[in-house]
Amino acid sequence: MASRAPTGHSVRVLKWEQVIVDARDPVSLGNWWAHALSWVVVNDDPDEFEIRSAPDHFPGLLFALVSEDKSGKNRLHLDLRPDDRDGEVARLISLGAYRVDVGQGEPSWIVLADPEGNEFCVLRSDRDA
Repeated sequence: MASRAPTGHSVRVLKWEQVIVDARDPVSLGNWWAHALSWVVVNDDPDEFEIRSAPDHFPGLLFALVSEDKSGKNRLHLDLRPDDRDGEVARLISLGAYRVDVGQGEPSWIVLADPEGNEFCVLRSDRDA
């Protein structure tokens, strides 16, 4: 479905290119996420390491070098919906993720953090939803 602009306005098309993740070690964290998501590396620059689900698929995740450690809770995070939530949580923990408490209580999702402390959620599978 084509988008319509209000009368007198031109239509602008925006493509979601990537999500930027600040990282102390972009290569290490980017490789961790590539392995966790079974994505491919499309840019292995140590300052801007990018992965995507396929080389020509968008959006990607770009891990950008920063000098400071993460502080506080993320204001934006990824929600992942696996076929088997508990099995996927176990797999992600075996890769280096860990459980975190961000005040979520007892929801149907599990909050984990990647090796640099970025929170993400693993949701129930579609069949359990």
